[in-house]
Amino acid sequence: MRTRTLTLSAASCAALLAALTLPAHASGTVEPRSAQEGSVSAAALLAKVTSCSQISNGKYRTDEETSATVPVCGKNGAVFWKADMDIDCDGQVTARCNGDTDPWFQDDTAFHQSNGQALRADSLPYVVVPSTSGIWKYTSSGIKGGGVVAVVYNGKVEYAVVGDTGPTAIIGEASYATATALGIDPDPETGGTDAGVTYILFKNSQVSPIESHSAAVSLGDSLAKQFLQNN
Repeated sequence: MRTRTLTLSAASCAALLAALTLPAHASGTVEPRSAQEGSVSAAALLAKVTSCSQISNGKYRTDEETSATVPVCGKNGAVFWKADMDIDCDGQVTARCNGDTDPWFQDDTAFHQSNGQALRADSLPYVVVPSTSGIWKYTSSGIKGGGVVAVVYNGKVEYAVVGDTGPTAIIGEASYATATALGIDPDPETGGTDAGVTYILFKNSQVSPIESHSAAVSLGDSLAKQFLQNN
């Protein structure tokens, strides 16, 4: 969602170096997985989203400087879109996600952990949905905070939750942990990927607690199987 610059500040470089050298147990970060999650393949999911029945009133831009080309599409039991991936590092302050590493950092997320704290972008795979507008109201499509998302990229499937909301006219953003798991550069300023990401959001689903990634994977795999059967 953000306009990326080509260089990092000295402070950002220092913070990133610290994050790379900090032991996982010291930061509290659980390293995201990079392998296929669940039993449903990326190819099987992508075969069901080759055509779009548009449910949004218009289309979204992938970045501020691009034209609006991305519709939200409807399927039985899910909605989906195909876009880029910008990196969301908002939420809890960590060595990887803070005001030095991310020029757009905010210390809160739209949805919160079971203890009331903001989500943790560097350890929890989550996806950002556009805030409600005349283009689309995500809640009207059965999408809610903690809902399960199958994120497909480069032959991999990563299960995430709906964790944050973004600009009303831009789409295509996920957390640092989501990018890492899919082999995408997670740097919030210079990372992400310009295209090739498919987001499949399962209607009326909700992971509890939202911060349990294992629960997201278990529920996501079950919903993905239903999605294949129903489409």
